[in-house]
Amino acid sequence: MNKANILKEIIEQRRSIFPKDYTDQAISQEIVDEILHSATLAPNHKRTKPWRFKIFKGEEKAKLALEMQAIYKASQPEQLFLEKKYNDIGFKINKADVVVSIVVNFSGMVPEWEEIAATSMAVQNMYLSCTANNVGCYWSSPKIVDNLKESLTIEENQKCLGLFYMGMV
Repeated sequence: MNKANILKEIIEQRRSIFPKDYTDQAISQEIVDEILHSATLAPNHKRTKPWRFKIFKGEEKAKLALEMQAIYKASQPEQLFLEKKYNDIGFKINKADVVVSIVVNFSGMVPEWEEIAATSMAVQNMYLSCTANNVGCYWSSPKIVDNLKESLTIEENQKCLGLFYMGMV
């Protein structure tokens, strides 16, 4: 099969696959590195490389789940709090083998939308690399990520665009 056909097949197969469908099998570090490397190959104006990724695995991932659940609980008025949503936050993070925060760094050298677009293209590369490696993945952008500034060490010129969940399928 030629490269164009392989690429077409990968693009056609690319889907969001959610944590409920992940197995307990670990993603090898080699594949995680390949997925993140593919992100860094995304086009970006003036070579600003505006994406910032933080990988959460194991204990750090468990802490992220607890932190996001606490943020959800603290930010909801009692009458709007949903136990199911609270539990789902923890389930999704804990069921994924790897969770990657997606942060855009605004350089001030180009319009902000270009750096958001470049970061989005980096995530698309991650999606395609996951598909090529039979890794399930999806990008989620819950509002509560706005409150993760401390654990993600987000600076003033940065914004979290969400979390990228990955797991074997």
